[in-house]
Amino acid sequence: MMNLFDLKGKVALVTGATHGLGMAMAKALAQAGATLVINGHTPDKMEKALAAYAEDGIQVKGYLFDVTKEEEVIINLDIIEKEVGPVDILVNNAGIIKRVPMTEMDVEEFRTVVDIDLVAPFIMARNVVKRLQKRKAGGKVINICSMMSELGRDTVGAYAAAKGGLKMLTRNMATEWAKYDIQVNGIGPGYFATEQTAPIRVNGHPFNDFIVGRTPAGRWGEPEDLAGTTIFLASKASDFVNGQVVYVDGGILATIGKPSNE
Repeated sequence: MMNLFDLKGKVALVTGATHGLGMAMAKALAQAGATLVINGHTPDKMEKALAAYAEDGIQVKGYLFDVTKEEEVIINLDIIEKEVGPVDILVNNAGIIKRVPMTEMDVEEFRTVVDIDLVAPFIMARNVVKRLQKRKAGGKVINICSMMSELGRDTVGAYAAAKGGLKMLTRNMATEWAKYDIQVNGIGPGYFATEQTAPIRVNGHPFNDFIVGRTPAGRWGEPEDLAGTTIFLASKASDFVNGQVVYVDGGILATIGKPSNE
């Protein structure tokens, strides 16, 4: 049964995996046996990331390129194939959020968010899938969506628009590529304990209390909480799962409020 989740012999590429949830998902894939490749955009972050992976005993190859520029994507996929092997599993994790009211947001800021959060997954996936089709090999694409794929919230209009679009792009990718034995699914993380959220994860902070009170699980997610879903969607265990978004959110989207303790 455990062979269903074994990723030995597979090459997994995770974009934006130099920190945070991307790193957690990448580590999970490596621990399940995948040969790990990560993408980043900043040299110093990549250097620190490679050191962090090494500390955990994880072998990884890192490549610096801009996921919004198709020419860079193509060049680097070619290099990855030569140096590591063809990509079997793609996790489109690279993303950005700008918290600006829409009446104050510049059009170029809006375009930047959509370009990174929606257009880049299209660029990455189409180029990985072209190679899978040429090899006549099945594969997995995992798009990192968001609770904002389902909900709106103040100041994140561009992000929500992009992540909502990514949910529908996931479904359309699944529809077009299923006949090639390629499954495309999404993961929608809830609110997670990361370095970025540390300043607001303090008892008594209004947003911390709101999240803990709003989440049926009664806590923030830990990055490791994404491991099982990531491995599942990357493995043979999900071969008949296609076009779905799995929300790893402690139950937030399932309810209008955290149940009382009574």
